Amino acid sequence: MTSLEVDKLKDKIKDIRIAMLTTQESDGDFHTRPMATHEIEPDGTMWFFTYENSNKVSELRQNDRVALGFSDPGSEVYVSTSGYAEVVKDKAKVDQLWSDFLKTWFPNGKDDPDIALLKVTTHAGEYWDRPGGKMVKLFEMAKGAITGDSDKSGRNEKFGDEPQ
Repeated sequence: MTSLEVDKLKDKIKDIRIAMLTTQESDGDFHTRPMATHEIEPDGTMWFFTYENSNKVSELRQNDRVALGFSDPGSEVYVSTSGYAEVVKDKAKVDQLWSDFLKTWFPNGKDDPDIALLKVTTHAGEYWDRPGGKMVKLFEMAKGAITGDSDKSGRNEKFGDEPQ
């Protein structure tokens, strides 16, 4: 992805705190769970906290390809990204990203020896949004009810390449 494409995706997800992370289980099924995004670097790399002994880490060690979904229904922004995840044990990075609200999931604090980070390197992304938000949607719905025309106010754009 180009830096312009990365910037556009980052702008779309900057206010969406929770992502839905999808990994693949050993039997081939997909497993999706909510994850709080802690940092998005300029190149689109994203950081998440986890436990090193979690199921997601086991799944990532078998297949490091992941998908992340972001949704903000209030502003009608939806983003999907794909990339590669790696488990990172880096105390300095944990210290940098740590905030006290994480104690809800990591009650032993940032010095818990089982804490790890997921570093997701993004290689592709797609977004859907509606400029103007709810008012435009309501107008388009009313217009469609009167004219029979479909709503064409939404946007969709896809970036990057899927790996072969």
